[in-house]
Amino acid sequence: MSEHEHGRKWDRCLSDATVKFGAGLAVGLVFSVIFFKRRAWPVVFGAGSGFGMAYSNCQRDFQKPYLVHGAYVQDDASSATTVTE
Repeated sequence: MSEHEHGRKWDRCLSDATVKFGAGLAVGLVFSVIFFKRRAWPVVFGAGSGFGMAYSNCQRDFQKPYLVHGAYVQDDASSATTVTE
């Protein structure tokens, strides 16, 4: 695996972890305020679930080195063109 691809995977993992952790934290906070009388466990559970999903995605991404992440767009049935990022 080239260093460039390895760096891309790390960047993708960190951004995915940030988004999922933040979303889990927000959902847990909303559930804590509305349904559970401002207890802390829904916030911790939401943040942990988000981080766990991100960790699982990163683990799968690093174990399967030949997955294509939207790098190829097929114009028609006979040819595929590369999209530069």
